[in-house]
Amino acid sequence: MTVPSAEVVTGRRWVVLAILCASLLLVSVDATVLHMALPALSQDLRPTATSQLWIIAVYSLVAAPLLLAFGTLGDRYGRRRILVLGYVVFGLASLACAWAPSVAVMIAARAGLGAGGAMIMPATLSLLRQAFPDRAERQVAIGIWSGVAGSGAVLGPLLGGFLVETFSWHAAFLINVPVMVVAIPLTYWLIRESADPPDGPWDVLSAVLAALGVVAVAFAIKQTPHGGTMFVLGPVAGLLGCLLLIAFVRRQRELPVPLLDVTLFRNRAFSVAVGSVLLVMTSLVGLGLLFAQYLQLVLALQPMQAALRLLFVMVAAVIGSVVAGPLLQRWGNRRATVAGFVVGAAALASAAAGLTVTENLWLLGPVLAATGFGVSVSLTAASDALLSAAPAEQAGAAAAVEETAYELGAGLGVTVLGSVATLIYTASLPGTASQARDGLTEATAAAAGLPPEASAQLLELARAAFVTGTRAALVAGAVLFVLATIAAARALPKSEEPR
Repeated sequence: MTVPSAEVVTGRRWVVLAILCASLLLVSVDATVLHMALPALSQDLRPTATSQLWIIAVYSLVAAPLLLAFGTLGDRYGRRRILVLGYVVFGLASLACAWAPSVAVMIAARAGLGAGGAMIMPATLSLLRQAFPDRAERQVAIGIWSGVAGSGAVLGPLLGGFLVETFSWHAAFLINVPVMVVAIPLTYWLIRESADPPDGPWDVLSAVLAALGVVAVAFAIKQTPHGGTMFVLGPVAGLLGCLLLIAFVRRQRELPVPLLDVTLFRNRAFSVAVGSVLLVMTSLVGLGLLFAQYLQLVLALQPMQAALRLLFVMVAAVIGSVVAGPLLQRWGNRRATVAGFVVGAAALASAAAGLTVTENLWLLGPVLAATGFGVSVSLTAASDALLSAAPAEQAGAAAAVEETAYELGAGLGVTVLGSVATLIYTASLPGTASQARDGLTEATAAAAGLPPEASAQLLELARAAFVTGTRAALVAGAVLFVLATIAAARALPKSEEPR
């Protein structure tokens, strides 16, 4: 028997949106908050270089494969139930991270954060659809949701830097707890349960195939940039993941009640929306990491100084999320999507043309702001197209597909754009700077042991090469935006345009 769609206490749906966005913000922030907090954490727990990578990567490696499972469980057994369970898991895992006595406990607790995040992320978007049945209002709500989702990864380093400098690295995790404590009773009070259970059983094998396939692909994306004997594991895991996902798709076509209705991808608006999210997150996260390194290693800014420069992205993303709803209503989904991509592509191309080894806020500020604005508008349009294309009973599954594209896009950003930057960086170094070939961080460490003149020369060469590599990555990011623009302009249906 179908449970009625979520009903929001009259007049309080915007309060519900605030609760959903607050929880989503913490989940998004946790993916990057350790970028600034890791050095302080490392001083206490003393992780190895490999353990540091696992502390950062395990969050998304656990979250990505579980998104579809929890999204479909929410559709079947109750979206509010899964959301509240996610709050509990996320809060307890945050406490475990804050007081982890060892590296092993920290990695396990970060995995728990990933599991809690996988419950929360698709539930926030699917409940948003239920809370705002009117599409005009929903477009505004999705705009705010997308702004929060897009700016969370940028806010992470800023928040991490502030909490570490003001308190300690423990605070980067403890800040999650009061939000979760407040969110649980408010969610029970303001939102009624929502579910659309199909007649057939929940297929465990499908969930396992999807989870293993996604985690193998995610592992391949994260592993491929690393050298050594482990490099072989990347392509092998990628191939295995693709085979598992093919088996998953074939099983969905055969089941009378599939875990995910793969015919959704025959809808051009749905497929383009998923692809758009993947391409945008690839550019945003990859370039965000490179800009963080550029600000600290090339411009020699302190972590908080560097994080404050990234506020341009967050503020512009918030502005974009506010205006995205009215833009969708006036221009239609296709035009708004294309406009967002064009702004992003122009910003990255401008940065590639003007980036230097000295700071130029007149260039950097507008570029970061335009990127944040363009990403926010395009993500809002993509989310609206995706939710509108999927039937109500598949809201959780559709949201999970989008969130999976977020996670895989974030991994691809580091892999693809990071690899482009590294390749050009190495090629740009002269033979006399062999100490710097492993990266700018290693060049800085090597320079510390050289005489002053030689040290200054090595750093100058390494910083110039890094800027050259970053320019190449910016061009690659602009190309991704252009490809997304072409796909949106050609594939989004004309019926999406206003009359």
